[in-house]
Amino acid sequence: MLDKLFEKRALSFQSVFASGDSFQIGSNSGTIVNNDTAFQVNAIYSAVSLISQTISSLPVDTYVRRDGSRRPFRPSPEWVQQPDIDTTKEAFYGSVIVSLLLDGNAFIRIFRSEGRIVNLNVLNPTTVKIKRNGIGRVMFNVQGEDRPLTTEDILHIPDVVKPGSIRGVSRTEALKENFGLAIALQNYSAKFFGQGTNTSGVIEYNGGNLTAEQAAELQEAFDSRHRGWKNSHKTAVLSGGATYKPTSVNPQDSQLLEARNHAVADVARAFSIPPHLLGLDQGMSYASVEQNNLAWVTHGLRPIVSKIEGGFSKLLKMTPGAENAFVKWNLDGLLRADYNSRISGYSTGLQSGFFTINDIRRLEDLKPVEDPSADTVRVPLQNVNVENATISSQSQKVKMATALVSVGYDPKSVLESLGLPDIEHSGLPSVQLQGVQNIDPEDPESVYDVEN
Repeated sequence: MLDKLFEKRALSFQSVFASGDSFQIGSNSGTIVNNDTAFQVNAIYSAVSLISQTISSLPVDTYVRRDGSRRPFRPSPEWVQQPDIDTTKEAFYGSVIVSLLLDGNAFIRIFRSEGRIVNLNVLNPTTVKIKRNGIGRVMFNVQGEDRPLTTEDILHIPDVVKPGSIRGVSRTEALKENFGLAIALQNYSAKFFGQGTNTSGVIEYNGGNLTAEQAAELQEAFDSRHRGWKNSHKTAVLSGGATYKPTSVNPQDSQLLEARNHAVADVARAFSIPPHLLGLDQGMSYASVEQNNLAWVTHGLRPIVSKIEGGFSKLLKMTPGAENAFVKWNLDGLLRADYNSRISGYSTGLQSGFFTINDIRRLEDLKPVEDPSADTVRVPLQNVNVENATISSQSQKVKMATALVSVGYDPKSVLESLGLPDIEHSGLPSVQLQGVQNIDPEDPESVYDVEN
């Protein structure tokens, strides 16, 4: 009976959050860690806002693959560019990413009219509980809803999922000790400088014993003049044989700054962000910063973008006629190198035959050239239009024919063997024997001594 009672009363992380209560996660540092307190830490707020604002501001569009090539899917559903009619695209996708980063899950409520998606709302993940029904389908119990919802009503995008689980792992819960340390260091730093911890100490009075009231008055008088950052660097004056002996250390001696930098580095690792983007330069050069930025896009942002793309592509496929369509964010702007590197890459692409002139101009936001040749791919080496690519092979065949005829082979047979067209000869002797300008076209034989 007791086992059954405890089974019914057992509380889980999801059930407490689904009830709408503020679940408090205690840490060894003595701080309370939840989504709200974690978001108050400068490094965590900076990391989450940096990722969410970077991704949400990128261009997004719908595409479909036909015959192995990617083409824009049209008409694109309105909800892709305006998911929530009451807010901006950036705010909507930004809140999806914030939920994904802190809670490890993003829940989007889908509203339909006559089967067509008309609006999307990002839900508070703490109000959603997930479970599977008897046939293995995922069901969502959302606070405020009068019935369980299905995947037709809720789009669920998890971050990191443990095997056998449905709900994504919350960073706030999994990294509560790291986040708790950051919160504790921030609180301690505020008190350290706000209360003037650097000047705290002991007042020794050599004029005899003080009563409790006299000691309290001396303490209060001293603190009122020297405690707090507003009273810092004021000169202390003691009389009657009293001396002041500090008992605390300054921030540098206590390694407070190093500890805070370590906490920032921990947050950077937790969100896969290069430390310099959170203010930890650590003597990095321009080249290393540039490479770290590119690596961040590849290993930090792309996995998050890929998860969001997969979730909304699944939603897009529910649209009639969009069974093979998908949603894609454009990360090219974040991967753009410096000007010289881009121009060098464009030149290689143009000469290698996978860029056209107008392709390059579009990438640089330039007006296209109104000429068919600007939309024509050029072949490698010769840099000519694809339609004229046979010129290169014909040139090699002509060289071979010239060499064979010059050593005595029959010209007609040579042309046939090389697959070259039969061309009539002008009748003029080879210019190797006589310059053309000295030959009479009406009587080419006249310049030669026939007898000799």
